[in-house]
Amino acid sequence: MAADIGHISQLLNATLDPSQHRKAENALKQEATKPQYSLALLNIVSSDNLPPNTRLAASLAFKNFIRSNYVDEEGNYIISQDEVQIIKERLIGLMISSPSNIQKQLGEAISVIADSDFWKRWDSLTQELVSRFSSSDPKTNVGVLEVAHSIFSRWRPLERTNDLYTEINHVIHTFGQPFTTDSKIAEHANNKDALKGWFETLDLQVKILYDMSSHDLPPIFDDNLGSISELLHKYLTYSNPQLATDDDDETSILDTVKAGICELLELYTIKYDEDFSKYVQPFITSAWNLLTTIGTEIKYDNLVSKSLHFLTAVASTADHANVFNNENVLSQIVEKVILPNVALRESDIEMFEDEPIEFIRRDLEGSDTGSRRRSSTDFLQKLQERFENSVTTAVSKYITHYLSQGKTDWKAKDTAIYLFLSIAAKGAVTQAQGVMTINPLVDVVEFFEQHIAQDLMATEGVEPISKVDAIKYLYTFRSQLSKEQWTVAIKPLIQNLNSSNYVVYTYAAIAVERVLFLVDDAGNQMFPRADIEPFAKDLLNHLFKLIERESNATKLQENEFLMRCVMRILIVIKDGASSMLDSVLTHLILITNVMKHNPSNPRFYYYHFEAMGALVRYCAANNAATFNQKIWEPFNQILAEDVTEFIPYIFQILAQLIESSPADAISENFKPLLGPLLAAPLWETRGNVPACMRLLSAVLPRASQSILAENQLEAVLGIFQKLLANKKSESQAFDILDAIVKSFEPSALDKYFCTILQLLYTKLQGTPADSFKLRFARFYHLVGARREAGYGADYFIKHSNQLDGRAFAQVYPPFVLVETEKLAKPIDRKTAVVSLTKTLCDSQVFAEKFMKGWANSCRSLLSLLANPPAVVVGAGDEIITEASVDDIGFGMTFTALNTCRPSGRDDFPEIQNVTTWVKEYMVAANQHHNGAVANFIAQRLPAEQQEAIAQYIR
Repeated sequence: MAADIGHISQLLNATLDPSQHRKAENALKQEATKPQYSLALLNIVSSDNLPPNTRLAASLAFKNFIRSNYVDEEGNYIISQDEVQIIKERLIGLMISSPSNIQKQLGEAISVIADSDFWKRWDSLTQELVSRFSSSDPKTNVGVLEVAHSIFSRWRPLERTNDLYTEINHVIHTFGQPFTTDSKIAEHANNKDALKGWFETLDLQVKILYDMSSHDLPPIFDDNLGSISELLHKYLTYSNPQLATDDDDETSILDTVKAGICELLELYTIKYDEDFSKYVQPFITSAWNLLTTIGTEIKYDNLVSKSLHFLTAVASTADHANVFNNENVLSQIVEKVILPNVALRESDIEMFEDEPIEFIRRDLEGSDTGSRRRSSTDFLQKLQERFENSVTTAVSKYITHYLSQGKTDWKAKDTAIYLFLSIAAKGAVTQAQGVMTINPLVDVVEFFEQHIAQDLMATEGVEPISKVDAIKYLYTFRSQLSKEQWTVAIKPLIQNLNSSNYVVYTYAAIAVERVLFLVDDAGNQMFPRADIEPFAKDLLNHLFKLIERESNATKLQENEFLMRCVMRILIVIKDGASSMLDSVLTHLILITNVMKHNPSNPRFYYYHFEAMGALVRYCAANNAATFNQKIWEPFNQILAEDVTEFIPYIFQILAQLIESSPADAISENFKPLLGPLLAAPLWETRGNVPACMRLLSAVLPRASQSILAENQLEAVLGIFQKLLANKKSESQAFDILDAIVKSFEPSALDKYFCTILQLLYTKLQGTPADSFKLRFARFYHLVGARREAGYGADYFIKHSNQLDGRAFAQVYPPFVLVETEKLAKPIDRKTAVVSLTKTLCDSQVFAEKFMKGWANSCRSLLSLLANPPAVVVGAGDEIITEASVDDIGFGMTFTALNTCRPSGRDDFPEIQNVTTWVKEYMVAANQHHNGAVANFIAQRLPAEQQEAIAQYIR
């Protein structure tokens, strides 16, 4: 049955209502399974008689549908060929004629389609776009260029490949011709609306020029670089009152074009300096003039920032940097460009007061790369790289001046501190350590003691922004302070968590969290558990109080920095949280129950679940009953309500709970989960797969009897087969297979093992990835090492022979022995030692049939024993303090919780010293088999290897 447009429109409207959105989204998922759903969405988008919100929701739904349902991972179409064709025929025209907010969504959908189809499966696209250009209607041209830019901008971050160059050349052939925009701008110089339309066209042409130049300078551009430069310079210096805006916040299209030109100039200066060098001088002068004459209004921020980025690029080139190497010029730069752009503006103070979380993100997270302050700092630091003494001298005069003014004017002091931060730090501020390298001409500790410390410690009479400056100073230079200095600073820093000002207490939480993360060169924490534990309880209670001030789901999740601090404290104090477990868990569950109504900040709930994961990891061993009593109910509720954003996190935490709890303390609560976990729907969402696998691998050893009793083993194997079929989930297929071998007796697997091997061998016959071959070798050794459980090499060979008597002999040398040499983890190498030793000593097939294979296995064992693997118990916890959680791409994909990562489990913990065990095992086996092992050594090995292995059998 085809999709019903009226019904879909109603559901789209319902998704806009918070009380109905989840139910409506689930109903839309059902609609999405029907034929021609995507075309129904396009019909809604194009329908003028439907409300704008419904059309926008349809464009968003279309984009999301295309993202996950257009092609599979191998690039094959999921929807029908007819549907693909109709989408391509309709989409360009629809986007061109749509309002800009819908254009954006359709543009992203076109970009997704282009990822798989352009240009070979959609080679007519550029020709079609060019054919739609209008000589009189700029709106049409903007639509055409928006489509083009949405496709071409994909090139910017890509690696250079022949295919990419072929695609870019294909486009340039049809799209790289000159346009008539310049003459149209001149023609409509006094017609405000038309002029604006032609400037919007020019803006996109500049962006596309950047797209096409992002990897190499196309010959057509190289040949015309002089005239292109002339045109760019014309519009960088162009002015026309028709394009001015009255509002201080509204950027004009002319300034947007100028910013785009500066961005292109930056690219050409960095990448094509050899060709562009002779044209660059007028641009330097014009950018300088722009920066020294432009106002401080917000509407100019992007243009100022891009101009500064261009000058920063100029300062990084050997040929042009010397234009700045003059004391007078440097003073002019500081006075006329740096100071006006680093001084606090009224708009900054308004943001500090009215949008504090936005202020924090812009200031700390680098989301202010387009800000005046950040761009000025980058420019100054680039100059300092080249002329350290001159820049330090020039800026220090201003720092002294503003510090003097700062005694009575806190804004002047803010400027002084910002300037000091700019020249003191060399290189980027790293997430882990803050500033790593300091300008040797300044003293950051002395500056702190003389000018900053009093603002940090004062309990009253200090402006909130001055408090923030003090905390940020500590945060920035945190790795420059010794343990003794930090011991003095940490208490007043924590005291600032009590501030009534949102930005101050948030900065304090940010700085505390980063200090707790800090480690020395040897990997030891600056503040280990013993230092933090005494005041951890009060600190956590206070942080929870700050978070729980808000009862609205969106507002409660707004401040991820507070939750990140909670997470870090729990990671540092480990099982020290046991004494306050009940209270902390109650807070975390309360927050979960509020968030689930509208998960809106992925960073916040990521840190929240990491905090919960830390509690489980460190405290479940001695507090399993508390966890069983408190978390199953709210977690089950989330599964019942299908809060899709939380399900992968919950599965990881439950897996960790099962693994961390003593065997006799495992709750029966997981049994109702088995049904849904073994059914197909949960595994169909790509982001769920690693979490489902993680939980299933943890559950299998605990639930093996129940699974056999309920005839669910085939369902488990079905999941293994499904995961194995997809290249991206092969590794997870092996994780489940390993768990199966560890959890079930061989007799339970007998009737399936041939099929398992057939699936694996089929993949080995193709072009298996290196990771697949390695996992196959690991799997073989797991089976080979579990001889006492009834498996072993002969079990593997027996089932292999039932498929094909020659298969094992073909697979063993290239895919087991060769890959064994590549095993890197001590746990895997140890399993291989155990497997090979038992094979040499106990395998009947190797003893009687594979004489050469026996000798090669012995060689492989000797190679492993040359550097005997030592498995460190408890290794793996350090990953939690090492892993950075700042570069996570949240979205449709899976996000692993560091606190719930499976620790590499040693399958043979009873074997403490591998070398000793091999010797004892071989001696005992040789006696048991009446000297057969010694005979094989004498008969099958050359003298040198006989000598090497002899020490293990005497």
